[in-house]
This record gives sequence, C-alpha cells and structure tokens, in this order.
Amino acid sequence: MLKRLNTSSSKRPDLSTDGLLDRVPLLKILTRQDRQRVLREISETRYTKDDFIFREGDPTEFFHIVKEGTVKCVKSTRDGKECTIKMLMPGDLFCCDAVAFDGACHPGSAQPMGNVSIIRIHKKAYLDMLRHSPDAAIEVIKYLGNRLHEAQERNKILALDRSDQRLAALLADLAVRNGVKEQHGIRIPMRLTRQDMADMIGATTETVIRIMSRFKRERLVSGTANRLVILNLEGLKAFVSV
Repeated sequence: MLKRLNTSSSKRPDLSTDGLLDRVPLLKILTRQDRQRVLREISETRYTKDDFIFREGDPTEFFHIVKEGTVKCVKSTRDGKECTIKMLMPGDLFCCDAVAFDGACHPGSAQPMGNVSIIRIHKKAYLDMLRHSPDAAIEVIKYLGNRLHEAQERNKILALDRSDQRLAALLADLAVRNGVKEQHGIRIPMRLTRQDMADMIGATTETVIRIMSRFKRERLVSGTANRLVILNLEGLKAFVSV
C-alpha cells in the first residue's frame, strides 16, 4: 500500500474556553495547576480525508482527542483488506490504552472521514503529570477498565445478538452521539458505507444491504451512504431489545 502524504497542519489550540477539557474523562479530573501544565503540552492538528492520523504499527507517542469531525479506526487483515472497527466523535479519546504502555504500537490506523481537528498530548508529558496526581492516575485506571468492559460487551453482542439488532444498535448510537436534528429525522453527519456498517457489526455487506432495505420499508431510516437519516430513533431502539 502506498503511503499517502500527510497534508495536516498544526497549531497551538486555545482550549481554555471551549470546554473540551471538561468533556474528556482523562483531563477533567485535573486540578487547575495540572490543567495549565497540560495545556502547555497540547497541540491541535488538522487533517483532511486523504490523511492518516497514524497507521497500524506506528509507535505510540501521543494521546489523541477528536475536537471536530469524525475519525474511523481501521484494522488490516492478513490478506490486506481493511476493516472499520469503530467511529470516533468529538470529545472521544482513541488508542489511549496503547499509549499508556511503554513499547506499544498502534493496533490499527486512524483515518479522518472528512476534515477533522485532533488534539494531541505527548504521552511523556501526560504520564509525568499522572505521577504527581493520584486522582488523575485513578481516573486513568477507571477509564481503561471501562474500555475493557466495552470490548467485552461488544464481543457478547457480536456473539449473541442478531445482525439486524446489531445494525439497529449501531445506527441508534451514531444518531444519539453525533446526529444532526432535521425536519424529518436525525441525519448521520458522515459518509457511512454499507461496508463500514458490515465491518462494525461483524456481518457481510450483502446482509447489511438486506437489513437496510427492510429498515427503509419500515420507515426507520432513509437516504444513502452520503446522507443517511434516522426517521424513527425510538423504533430502532425498540428493535434492539426485541
């Protein structure tokens, strides 16, 4: 695979007024003094759709936080195919569990799904701060425990729930977390292909096409990959629990 040129640009962000620190679990616990120290170590980088924020196997140097836009985490299979693992929204941290351990590499690639803004904190600066802040260190332990629990829950869902329930849960989650309310429903503000959905729910593309056709007939969703609209969010949520 040819490596794309990174056309990103970096700058020092002003995070003191946008509330980002209060939306990130690993940062909101900090004291005012620790926040000021961390703010000096933070940089903001903008990427476009053709960039990679990092690639699978790259060394872990930074904690990453989505400030604007949507990022997808992609894992490569042995035969060279790419599989979308999850979508990340503003306020989400990603690959923090890998960054927390010395010598670790990124287990997957992070790609923007359009123009995005990413906040980066060098792991040495953050880990140095944790050594002086027991409350923040405990928060990290809790956060990593929650990530482990989420992974276990996802494995359970993939093993026990039907494909249509998994897809309904995915669409409902995206609508709640990052949907844009419109006159006729909630628009998913990203290009979400049938392959992306299939990857994230552990199904084939053909299965997703069939389920989406059913959801459209039942007036749960409408639109295409470029403009997907959730028409009946409560209906999707009810479908998950059937």
